[in-house]
Amino acid sequence: MEASQDTGEDRITRAYADPASVRPHDAREIGRHFFDRLTGLEEGTHEYSYVRNCLIEMNLSLVHYVASRFKHRGPQEMDDIVQVGTIGLIKAIDRFELTREVEFTSFAVPYITGEIKRFFRDTTWAVHVPRRLQEARLHLATATEELRTRLGRIPTTVELAELMQLTPSEVAEAQKASNGYASVSLDAAISGSSDESDTMLADFIGVDEDRFELVDNFHSLAPLIADLDERDRRLIHMRFVEERTQSDIAAELGVSQMHVSRLISKIIRTLRAGLADAH
Repeated sequence: MEASQDTGEDRITRAYADPASVRPHDAREIGRHFFDRLTGLEEGTHEYSYVRNCLIEMNLSLVHYVASRFKHRGPQEMDDIVQVGTIGLIKAIDRFELTREVEFTSFAVPYITGEIKRFFRDTTWAVHVPRRLQEARLHLATATEELRTRLGRIPTTVELAELMQLTPSEVAEAQKASNGYASVSLDAAISGSSDESDTMLADFIGVDEDRFELVDNFHSLAPLIADLDERDRRLIHMRFVEERTQSDIAAELGVSQMHVSRLISKIIRTLRAGLADAH
């Protein structure tokens, strides 16, 4: 008894019933039938949507293939990457035409890859850096791994620059930009443990800024100085802006140095009292 042969029509019939079961190497030929069918249907109809969905399901393996190349790029779950890649697949299906002299897989891969790269570029950087440096980071990672394998050690900046055909300063800029890819909470324990006794990262970085109060005082002093009479403002300007000595000021005003000293001390007491009231 002869075994029944699996014809192309049989595979197409099964694809309509269960598109996810179509094997990748069969999707190329079966896909041509679905694209041809899609061309003759009116967009927005139930039948059009069904055929389009079949094309999506039978090509999901292509999305998984492309997504697997990005599994080491970041902390994102693979399900998220596949979901984003599927958007690229749908765009490719909507724009593909059988009249193109190219296989659908060759047409779709750039769409899928581009959508995933855009996802990483727009959502995974903790600090915004120029796109040029984001792309340089990818080349830097590839070059570093290649040289590390070849040399058996971490490559130098000069060695990376030679391989990447960049200047050492450009490589250093890309290395610095890589620090913006991921962020760590200041409350993170140095040991990596969540134990409350661990020292936190915040204990090692940052200092108390003592000049914030100075800036605040500058803003508070401005109206107080504006309220001084012209002589007092002139004295303040000569002493603290022009940084002239009291004897020099006394000679210009035609008074004694002691008188200048008493005037400046009086002005300073007035300003200090005004600051105290302001705070």
